[in-house]
Amino acid sequence: MTESNGSIEQQAAVEQPQEQRQAAMPDWEKRFRAPRVSLPDWAEDAPHRSLFVSNATGTYELYAWDRATGEQRQVTQRANGTTDGVLSPDGEWIWWFDDKDGDEFGIWRRRPFTGEPSGGDVDAPAVPGLEPSYPAGLAIGRDGRTAVVGRSTDDDGSTIHVVRAGEAPVEIYRHRESAGVGDFSHDGSLIAIEHTEHGDAMHSALRVLRPDGSTVTELDDTKGGTVELGLEVLGFAPVDGDTRLLIGHQRRGRWEPLVWDVGSGEETDLGLDLPGDVAAEWYPDGSALLIAHSFEARSDLWRYDLASRELTRVPTPPGTVSGATARPDGTVEYLWSSAAEPSAVRSTTGEIVLDPPGLKSPGAVPVEDVWVEGPGGRIHALVQKPAGTTGPLPTVFDIHGGPTWHDSDSFAAGPAAWVDHGYAVVRVNYRGSTGYGREWTDALKHRVGLIELEDIAAVREWAVTSGLADPDRLILTGGSWGGYLTLLGLGTQPDAWTLGIAAVPVADYVTAYHDEMEALKAMDRTLLGGTPEEVPERFEASSPLTYVDAVKAPVYISAGVNDPRCPIRQIDNYVTRLAARDALHEVYRYDAGHGSLVVDERIKQVRLELDFAERHLGSL
Repeated sequence: MTESNGSIEQQAAVEQPQEQRQAAMPDWEKRFRAPRVSLPDWAEDAPHRSLFVSNATGTYELYAWDRATGEQRQVTQRANGTTDGVLSPDGEWIWWFDDKDGDEFGIWRRRPFTGEPSGGDVDAPAVPGLEPSYPAGLAIGRDGRTAVVGRSTDDDGSTIHVVRAGEAPVEIYRHRESAGVGDFSHDGSLIAIEHTEHGDAMHSALRVLRPDGSTVTELDDTKGGTVELGLEVLGFAPVDGDTRLLIGHQRRGRWEPLVWDVGSGEETDLGLDLPGDVAAEWYPDGSALLIAHSFEARSDLWRYDLASRELTRVPTPPGTVSGATARPDGTVEYLWSSAAEPSAVRSTTGEIVLDPPGLKSPGAVPVEDVWVEGPGGRIHALVQKPAGTTGPLPTVFDIHGGPTWHDSDSFAAGPAAWVDHGYAVVRVNYRGSTGYGREWTDALKHRVGLIELEDIAAVREWAVTSGLADPDRLILTGGSWGGYLTLLGLGTQPDAWTLGIAAVPVADYVTAYHDEMEALKAMDRTLLGGTPEEVPERFEASSPLTYVDAVKAPVYISAGVNDPRCPIRQIDNYVTRLAARDALHEVYRYDAGHGSLVVDERIKQVRLELDFAERHLGSL
């Protein structure tokens, strides 16, 4: 691997001769090119050492940041980028995941936080003896010598290993169904894992193990039948000898935190009176929790004192907090944005924590909230349109992926690009989306895809009848699950859409199932109630390939040739069927996985999508 020792500041300085070109650059391109950073992770026992992700070089890579000296140093440099990295608690080592061209199948490597080691490979395999796999969680011990590594493969299912420096890895868990590492206790005596041995990949159970693999205790909220409740690991208390584990549960129909003492079995329900989903993490001394609250596409932060049970708001601007962490001095750092304002890493001190120099991202138009009555309840949609315009407008329905995800009042360069070109953009938090309660998220089982499209159709009807959208200029688009819904919608609602643009989609559900990574096979079995051989009628009803001959609109598809989530063969099957009847379509294949981490490639794809729309809808 080529080494780069340049800081963000140095790399930005190299770009200064390009200022004139940047000045002439359209706003939509500036939003993609402007340097962005993730919320910095910090080392528990060396909090001045941090790790973050940035696109400062034009590719998303990992950076080390020594807060004591101010030095920032790029530590990975690969053609297709790197975003999966973990900083060891002692701050001495950076672990990063090395896959092949975005296929998500590879090994963990590690390198020293500062400089190159004396002798040896600067990026040596972190776990010699473990074959390549898909990652399934990683927890590193405070001793710097021990780690817990989760992995999955088609042959082995899920395995978890304890790794000690200089010793062969020891397998402590194995199962065909999905499982992963949750956390490693502060003193290294306990390991929390999430598993789905019961066969429901949407709702995990918890098990606490000792490093020798023996079981300490378990917690399982799955009830079987039609009522399943999930659990998730949020982290062990950051105190030696403390057996409290912070977990998330769904016992009241939404995600909430509770403290489970795995030693005594005692459960402490926080009883937070907050609507929507609630997550949490420990303050560094274990005396309080940082509460992350999400409700109706927006989020905020709170501090919960465990002794007094007092809940105090942590001030943040209106919008979306997409990550937050409490520092040892009691301050909170958080990654914030709104639809109108670009993301920034802020602190409760009032400072911007990381502010990359160079090109600044222009803002965008704010989002408007719309609620539409649908077949399964009220549907929340987010609308953006060019300032000062009135309808009917050419309108893009930009459908989110997941499906267990949601669109929010946060900055997004893609929708803003459409708005810049004169389109209204509608984003729909259909049934299956998170943030609206467990029943809403779990609603799409068995009639997968068709349920989401019912909600999208209801919002489409509102957009047309309200005068916002021109019914003759409606684009259905999305990536991943959103790309799947795009192709499925073009086939099942052929008269509703003028154009379809699908990125990294599921196109042929049966072939996708057989080719995709093991964890997604488990999810599909949960969603559809079995394998393609066990429930063929459900896979057929939910597959875009079933309806391909009904598609009337021009179709644009982009796909990563190394994608393990929406593999290329099943897309080729769909395209072959389009070509067989001379249906108007275009396909763009690129050398990456489930999307690209290269800024130039992302911009190229947006240009191609905008051009496709202009050619087929005409000049606006």
